[in-house]
Amino acid sequence: MSSVAVLTQESFAEHRSGLKDVDITEDEAYIPTYLEAFPPLPDKGTPGEKTGEPARAWSKIRPIKASVITQVFHVPLEERRYKDNSQFGEGEEAKVCLDIMQKTGAHIELSLAKDQGLSIMVTGKLDSVMKARKEIVARLQTQASATVLIPKEHHRFVIGKNGEKLQELELKTATKIAIPRSDDPNANIRISGTKDGIEKARHEIQLISAEQDKRAVERLSFEKAFHPFIAGAYNRLVQELSQETGARISIPPPSIPKDEIVITGEKEAVAMAIARIRAIYEEKKRKTTTISVEVKKSQHKYIVGPKGNTLQEILENTGVSVEMPPLDSSSETIILRGEPDKLGPALTQVYAKAKSVIVVEVIAPAWLHRFIIGKKGQNISRITQQLPKVHIEFTDGEERISLEGPTEEVEQAQAQIQEIIKDLMARMDYAEINIDQRFHRHLIGKNGANINRIKEQYKVSVRIPQDSERCGLVRIEGDPQGVQLARKELMDMAQRMENERTKDLIIEQKFHRTIIGQKGEKIKEVRDKFPEVIIIFPDQQQKSDIVQLRGPKNEVEKCAKFLQKLIAELVESSFSISVPIHKQFHKNIIGKGGANIKKIREETNTKIDLPMENSNSEMIVITGKKSSCEAARDRILAIQKELANLKEAEVSIPAKLHNSLIGSKGSLVRSVMEECGGVHIHFPAEGSGLDKVTIRGPAEEVERARRQLLQLAEEKNIYELYYFLYLWLAAQEAASQENGDTDLIPRKCDIITVMGRAEKCELARAALLALVPVTIDVEVSFDLHRYIIGQKGAGIRKMMEEYEVNIWVPQPEQQSDIIKITGQVASVERAKQGLLERVKELQAEQEDRALRSYKVTLSVDPKYHPKIIGRKGAVISQIRKDYDVNVQFPDKGDEQQDVIVISGYERSANEARAAIEQLVAALQDMVSEDIRLDRRVHARIIGARGKAIRKLMEEFKVDIRFPQPGSEDPSKVTVTGLPENVDNAIDHLLNLEEEYVSRESTTMGTGGNDEDNKALAKGFVVRDAPWNAQGNKAPDMSSAEEFPTFGSGIAPKQTASAWGPKKC
Repeated sequence: MSSVAVLTQESFAEHRSGLKDVDITEDEAYIPTYLEAFPPLPDKGTPGEKTGEPARAWSKIRPIKASVITQVFHVPLEERRYKDNSQFGEGEEAKVCLDIMQKTGAHIELSLAKDQGLSIMVTGKLDSVMKARKEIVARLQTQASATVLIPKEHHRFVIGKNGEKLQELELKTATKIAIPRSDDPNANIRISGTKDGIEKARHEIQLISAEQDKRAVERLSFEKAFHPFIAGAYNRLVQELSQETGARISIPPPSIPKDEIVITGEKEAVAMAIARIRAIYEEKKRKTTTISVEVKKSQHKYIVGPKGNTLQEILENTGVSVEMPPLDSSSETIILRGEPDKLGPALTQVYAKAKSVIVVEVIAPAWLHRFIIGKKGQNISRITQQLPKVHIEFTDGEERISLEGPTEEVEQAQAQIQEIIKDLMARMDYAEINIDQRFHRHLIGKNGANINRIKEQYKVSVRIPQDSERCGLVRIEGDPQGVQLARKELMDMAQRMENERTKDLIIEQKFHRTIIGQKGEKIKEVRDKFPEVIIIFPDQQQKSDIVQLRGPKNEVEKCAKFLQKLIAELVESSFSISVPIHKQFHKNIIGKGGANIKKIREETNTKIDLPMENSNSEMIVITGKKSSCEAARDRILAIQKELANLKEAEVSIPAKLHNSLIGSKGSLVRSVMEECGGVHIHFPAEGSGLDKVTIRGPAEEVERARRQLLQLAEEKNIYELYYFLYLWLAAQEAASQENGDTDLIPRKCDIITVMGRAEKCELARAALLALVPVTIDVEVSFDLHRYIIGQKGAGIRKMMEEYEVNIWVPQPEQQSDIIKITGQVASVERAKQGLLERVKELQAEQEDRALRSYKVTLSVDPKYHPKIIGRKGAVISQIRKDYDVNVQFPDKGDEQQDVIVISGYERSANEARAAIEQLVAALQDMVSEDIRLDRRVHARIIGARGKAIRKLMEEFKVDIRFPQPGSEDPSKVTVTGLPENVDNAIDHLLNLEEEYVSRESTTMGTGGNDEDNKALAKGFVVRDAPWNAQGNKAPDMSSAEEFPTFGSGIAPKQTASAWGPKKC
C-alpha cells in the first residue's frame, strides 16, 4: 500500500515526535510475489474449462487498499502533560483530541496502558494523520531542553550550507536546535524536544565537532622578502605544495604588508606543508644575498610589467626576486634578492626591461595641439597606425606632448610630430582680443550666424569663452591673413556695440499689427530706412506696450522720432463714429460690386465697416480722421435720405437731463425708439455741453418721438429736488460738538443730488440716510487678534463678507485691544455680536489648549520604539486615537534617544503612558527564536500577499520574519513573542513544513536525483520479479515502448523483455 510505503517504520522511528510505533499489522507488512500481483492471462479454452494454476492466480489478486492509514503512538507516563486519571476520557486530554480532530479531520482514539502510559491511535488520510500527530506531540507530550558546548568555530559546520545541515539534524532527531549568533559570545547550543530526541541531537552535534577537531590551522611568520621564493614564479610552487600535501596555503599578495602565511587542513597535511615551507625559507635565507640599483621612477612600471608579469618572468628565468618600492614612495631604489651567481643575469634583465620603453616630450604651443591632432584625430591616427606601440598624450593647457614606447618607434614618432609642428608654425597664426563678455552673444549671433559666417569667410577658428568662465578673451586661429581680417571685423563689431543704445517706446498694442503691416511689409520699410536699428516687438501673449529699439545712438533717436510720428498719425486716424442706417438700405450703400462704398472710402480716406447680413445691428462704423469720418457719414446719410421718406428733427433738451433720458445702459431711449417705429435718436457727446438732440426716421414717427422726449424732459425738470446728505463719520460729528461748532457747513464733495418725482426723491433720501455708515469700538484682548484675523486674513475677510461691514484691527506694534467696526447700523450691530461670540469661542479654545498642553515623559529603550510604533505606525496611531494624545519619539540627532513625550489632557496622557508601559513590559517578556524551514515552503506559509502569515501571526500573537532574497541563510525564520506563544507558533510552522514537504514527496514522480529519491516513497514492492533475474533490468516507466499509450503507433521491439516471454 502506497501510504505505508511513504511512511516506513524506520523513517517514522526517526521522526521528531519522539513517539514509538507499534508493530504494523500482518496485512500491511505482507509483500506479494510478482505472479500474485500480476498473474498471467489464462490460455484459450471453452467456457467453463479449468485453466489450471494461472487461472487460480487471478482469484488471489489482493484488493486495492484505501488511502486511509492508521498509526498508533505511545506516550510514557513521565512524559504525559495531563496526568489526572480520575476522569479518563473526559479530562483535558479528551478535549485536546476533540479539538485536533475538528482541525485535521483525522479520527483519534485514546486508551490507557497498564503502566499509565497513553496509547493513541490516529486514523485518516496521510496528510491528516501527519498533521494530527504534530498537534498531539505539541499538546499532549511534555518537552525538555538541554545545552551542548562545542567550540564557537564549529557552529558553522552544524548549520551547514544555507542551513541545510541544521534542518536535516532537526528533522532526524525531532528537536528544535537554537545556535547563538556569530556576534554572541555564548557558545552553548540549546536543544528542545523529547528526551530521546535531545540525546540523538547531542550525539550528532558532538560527532560534527569531533570531526572538525581533526583539522588544524597554523600561521607562520616569515619575512615578506622571502614570500616570492615560497610561492614560486606565477605561484606554481605553492600550488604544487598544496596538491602534494593536501593542505591549503594562503600567502598574502605583495600589496599587503603582512608576513603571516596561513596553512589549513588535516593535521598531518598541515605539518607536512609547514616542514616543506620552512625548508624553502631556511635554504633561501642561507644562500641568497641582495644588491641595490637606482632606476628612474618613471621606468619602474616597465620592470613590474602588466599585473606584475615581468617580475614573475625574471623570477622564473633567474630565480631572483625583484623588490620594488611602493608607488606612493619617491624612492628609486630597486632590490634584487637571490643567489650570487644569478644576480648578474637578473640585473641585466632589469635594465633591459627598464630601457625597453622610453618617454620623450615634444614642445609645441598649446593652441597648436588640435591642429597637430588633425580633424577627427587623423594626423595622430596615421602615426599610431604606423607605430602601434607608441602612446601619444596631449596635456590640456600645457605646451608639452608626451611620447611613450619602444626607443626606435618613439624616435620615428617624434620626428613626424616635429615635422607637423614646423609645417603648422609656417602657415598658421593666432590672435587674441579682449571683448567685453556682455557682447559675446551678439558676436555669435542668432544660432551662431555671425560667428559661423566669419569662420567660413576667413577660414579661421574662433574660440569664444563660455559665460561660466567669466573671461573676455576671444582667440582666433588659422591662416595669418584670415586671422587679421577676422580680428578686424570682430573689433569693429565690438566697437559698434559699445556705441549701441537701447530705447523703449510705449506704443499701444492695438497699433502693433498696423505698424508691422500685412506679412511685415510696413515694418520692413522702416527697417530698410534704418538698417542699423533693431526693432523688437513684444509677443502678443505678453500684452505689453513696450517696443524696443537697439542700435547706434543717432540712428535709434531718428527711428524713435519716425515711429512716434507714425503713431500720432495712427491715433489721429483712429477716430470712429457709428451711423444708424436702416438694414434695407445697406445694399444700396455698398452698391453694385461694392462700387459706392469703395468710392466713399477712397474719397474720404476712411475705413467703413458694415454689419454682417445675418446680424440684427443697423450700425455702420466709420474709422479715420475726424473730419473725414464726418464727411463719410454725411454721404452715407444722404444716400439713405434719397432712398426713403425720412425726416430729421432737432429738439433742445438741457444737457444735464441727457443721462436721465438715456437711462441705464440706454434702456429708456431705446424703449422710445422701439415704440416710435425704429427712429434713431442721437444725443451729443457727453461733456460737450450741447443741448441739441437729433431724431431721424419717418416723418410721423419723428414727431411722435419728439413729443415723448419733451414730455420726459419736462417731468424730469419739474420734479427735480435737491437734498443734502452729509456723510460725515460719527467721530467727526463728535469732534465738532466738543468744539461747540453745531452749525456744520457741508462741503461740496459731501452733497448727493437726487432728482425725480417728489415722492420718489423722499424715498431715495430715506434709503440713502439709512446707508450712512457708523463706527463702533469693540474691546477684544490683543492676544486673540491673530486668531480673529486668521490665516492670511481669511477669518476677518469672512466676517466682513458675512456681515457686510469693514472691520479694522490695530497693528501688532500698537498693542491695542480696540477693534473698530464700520458699516450700516443693523450690520454693525450684527457684526459686533458675531465678533463677541467668536471671542468666546477663542477663549474656550485657549482654555482647552492649556488643558491639552499637559506633558509627561517616559524612558523606553530605543530598541522597543519600532514595536511601539508598529507596522506603518498602526500601534502608535491606535494609542493616539484611543487616548486623544500626541506621542513624540526622539529624532535621530537628539541626545536623549530613550525619552518619549506624551502631550494631551492630564488624565489621557497618564492613561496613554500606562498603556505604553504595559506594552513595553510585554515586549521585555518577549523572546526571539530562529528556526530553519525548508525554503521551498516559505511562499506557501506566507500565502498570497502575505494573507496566510498575517493570519498566523494574529492567531499566535507573534511576529514572524522570513529571510530577505540573497540572505546568507535563506532557510532561517525568526519568531518573536511571548515564550509560550513562540513555542506554539514554531510547532505550528514545523507542522506546516512537514505537511507541505510530505505532500510534495507523495506527488513527485520517479525523476530527480538520488538524494531526492531517497526521501520519496518506495512505491509498490513485489518479490520474485522478472527483472531481478541475472541479465535482466527493471522496466523503464518513462519509456513509450515498454509502457505505450493506447492508440500509439509504436511497433514493439522483437527482443526478449524483462516482463517474460511473449505469448502468441
